[in-house]
Amino acid sequence: MGMEWKGPILDDHFHLNRNGRFLDAARDFQRVGGTHLVLVHCPDFSSPPITRKGHSEAYGDTIAMAELVRELGISVRVILGPHPAAFAHQFENLGDAAEENYWDSIETALEYVHEGVAHGIGEVGRPHWKVDEDIWQRSNTLLLETMKLAAREGIPLQLHVEGESDETYPELAEMADSAGLARERLVRHYAPPDVSEKNTCGLTPSVLAGSGSIAELMATIETSSHGFMLETDYMDDLRRPGAVLGPKTVPKRTKQLLEAGLDEEILWNTHRDLPERIYGP
Repeated sequence: MGMEWKGPILDDHFHLNRNGRFLDAARDFQRVGGTHLVLVHCPDFSSPPITRKGHSEAYGDTIAMAELVRELGISVRVILGPHPAAFAHQFENLGDAAEENYWDSIETALEYVHEGVAHGIGEVGRPHWKVDEDIWQRSNTLLLETMKLAAREGIPLQLHVEGESDETYPELAEMADSAGLARERLVRHYAPPDVSEKNTCGLTPSVLAGSGSIAELMATIETSSHGFMLETDYMDDLRRPGAVLGPKTVPKRTKQLLEAGLDEEILWNTHRDLPERIYGP
């Protein structure tokens, strides 16, 4: 008999799709002990909205899905924003209008935050694939301006950025500082499991809870600045079942971390205290 975790379990980055497994995926999470989801808006990548009305309807649908998940007894926070993989491609076909569209989507997301039905903006960031210099610069300018907005509004951002570059965390930390945004309000989604402060530079890592993450988390948690959250980046796409990780993964990994000797206080921080500090209660 392994050790039992009696506390809450939060998955910090979870997508749902009405044409996917939808509520069944949320039930899977709940059945193995999951209690809290951060539901992140998933755009229609084939044709992301290009009007305010389009943004509002797309976000409204994510909020409506969150409401249905709450009816199952799961606590849900909602994150809305223009996914970099959706908007960066719009520079190619919309040109300058893509920037205007980006701000339309941010401002629409912000209206929902002000109404109290969304809890932060994301996933925003910059392309995580090769793009030409102009698009890279534009994306960074937009990201910096978005950080300034988050600082003014007192809200967190969930970031989707490129993967294994040693420059990423330091660059983002520098941008946060120049935007006047507390570094911990930047949540790096899909973060690698090295949560030491010398790696994260004081940003909040939302660690992809893959099976290889345990050893690295255990090795680096003592030198972390303020802890970490766990996520699956569950896509709810029937063509890719269980991608990126399945809905049961975070509860399973939590139990394994406890069995590996992780202090319970750290798990309370991961699943309750840190999310409340970042997103509000």
